[in-house]
Amino acid sequence: MPTHEDESHELKDLKLGRKLRELRDKFRLTLQDLSARTGLDAQMLANIESGALVPPVATLLKLAKTFQVGLAYFFEDQPEGVKISLTRKEDRKRLAKRPHHMAGEVTYIYESLENRRPDKHMEPFLVEFPAMPTEDMVFVSHEGEEFVYLMEGRLEFRTPDRVEILEPGDSIYFDSDVSHSFRCVGEGTARAVVVVWSRP
Repeated sequence: MPTHEDESHELKDLKLGRKLRELRDKFRLTLQDLSARTGLDAQMLANIESGALVPPVATLLKLAKTFQVGLAYFFEDQPEGVKISLTRKEDRKRLAKRPHHMAGEVTYIYESLENRRPDKHMEPFLVEFPAMPTEDMVFVSHEGEEFVYLMEGRLEFRTPDRVEILEPGDSIYFDSDVSHSFRCVGEGTARAVVVVWSRP
């Protein structure tokens, strides 16, 4: 029997899918057109639109860049031109991996720390990184830059030719077009504030 939290997630998934469909219709693109522009699988895009799939943040960032909107566009109905935006703790949007996600997707849990301004240039998140074996790490890359400030746990940052261990209070700033991955080292999860900037 679905819980209230499950129903809430489903509503968010449907809203996100509806927003994507609205953008696609506005630009008069078919799923195949959007697939060609983004490099994303057309069936995956259809699953996002139907609410059957919650995309990872890297995918949402790619879609937002394609349509020249901020990530917040997919979650909130707020006009542009807002100069100050306050997000209360209870209003944060949580993006978690779901059982029906595709194989090979990142298993981080993201909470958007600012989800009202559709035209912002930075995307701040609170991210939980699970512990996992090295061989299960999924590497991603996307345009822009990324800043990570570790709050709790021990976090491994890995690229094809570099490995760094972050302790609480450590931070790292890097070009996010470098293939990268994170994992918690030890028990439980690591928690960090992550800010992603995408080039216009």
